[in-house]
Amino acid sequence: MSESPLLTASSLSRYYGPQLAVNNVDFTVHKGEVLGFLGPNGAGKSTSMKMLSGNLAPNHGQITINGYDLLSESQKAKAHIGYLPEQPPLYKELSVSEFLSFCAQLNKIPSSKRRAAIQTVIERCGLTEVTNRLIGHLSKGFQQRVGIAQAIIHTPAVVILDEPTSGLDPIQIREIRQLIRDIATEHSVILSTHILPEVQMLCDRVQIINHGKIVFSDTTAKLSQKMESSSLLITLNAAPMLEELMQVDGILAIDELSKNRFRIKFQPDKNPSQALLEKAISQQWQLMELTSEHHSLEDVFMNIIQQETALSERET
Repeated sequence: MSESPLLTASSLSRYYGPQLAVNNVDFTVHKGEVLGFLGPNGAGKSTSMKMLSGNLAPNHGQITINGYDLLSESQKAKAHIGYLPEQPPLYKELSVSEFLSFCAQLNKIPSSKRRAAIQTVIERCGLTEVTNRLIGHLSKGFQQRVGIAQAIIHTPAVVILDEPTSGLDPIQIREIRQLIRDIATEHSVILSTHILPEVQMLCDRVQIINHGKIVFSDTTAKLSQKMESSSLLITLNAAPMLEELMQVDGILAIDELSKNRFRIKFQPDKNPSQALLEKAISQQWQLMELTSEHHSLEDVFMNIIQQETALSERET
């Protein structure tokens, strides 16, 4: 991307006493981009989000929001941040319009522009029908919409959303996802979520944190590539010796699942399906099954985490 990023963070580290919770983490987010931020519990995800939103100072590192240093120019930088924590900061005894008016004042929106700003987020977040209702009387889905509305009322450059669809029903989740897509057209969005399919649907890039370190940082397309099959399941009524199967070009290893069924692992760029089919016919192996074994996003996520954990244990 040619435009300057709206958020950059470099070498972020944070200690809690002697415990290093976040270790030398970097972020870059451009306008119109949704960055998915994933990690298991205790990985340093929440600490990172708190630092990026200006709610927690790093021990080391630098954060720049729309050109302003979050540490040395905190007020100017924070004016360009919208933040929705996992528990939305709502005053439930206020009506939606009263609460958003309060948020507009907190964000120093001039009184002459306040009404227009409130009306814009009410319409954008689908709150028109509940404008005058008390927040405490709204469903969780509508309360989440109000939380998002307070995060974008001042049109910040960067919007940080922590588990925005947590606890919602399927219809509410679909509506909030559509709202996030809409927000991303005008802002940078950092989305923290435990719902892995949500990453595929909403995010342009993904960063995965584990033990305080970034263990994956690339496009969603690259993450999806890791889901592509690199193994086949094959069933042969007249199965040959494993040594004969191993002679097929591209095969790296074979797991014998039963007398007649095998898992064949191969190099990603050398799928042996056609060669196996031809060999099965010519050698009369009586082929009954030849299917690709696909990996879910959850499988890929766990594999990345497990590989990094094993590497860390070897290093220590």
